Amino acid sequence: MGTNFGQTFTNLLPALESKRNEFVLYGYTTVTKEDIWVYCLRKVWRNKNVEELPVHKIANDILQISPAAFMTFTQIEAQRDADWFSDLNSDELQMLLGPRNENNAES
Repeated sequence: MGTNFGQTFTNLLPALESKRNEFVLYGYTTVTKEDIWVYCLRKVWRNKNVEELPVHKIANDILQISPAAFMTFTQIEAQRDADWFSDLNSDELQMLLGPRNENNAES
């Protein structure tokens, strides 16, 4: 493509805005253009150099994103990044994750 990464994003703002508007029509009002861009980087183009892709290919990839695929990806990422044990103190973690003994088996 010959431009820097930020310029690539800027050049594709119309496609990103169009896709965001589509998501809003489906009720996904909190999705941003940046969220869609990150989805593409992590999912659609994860093994590709975006700066080497033709602009029409990138725009087509953005416009072909289905809301279902996007939402599935964001839910999986949220679960992957979640700190499931953040509300537990060390004693509770030890009881939950520690070895099971006879006294704990009866309670």
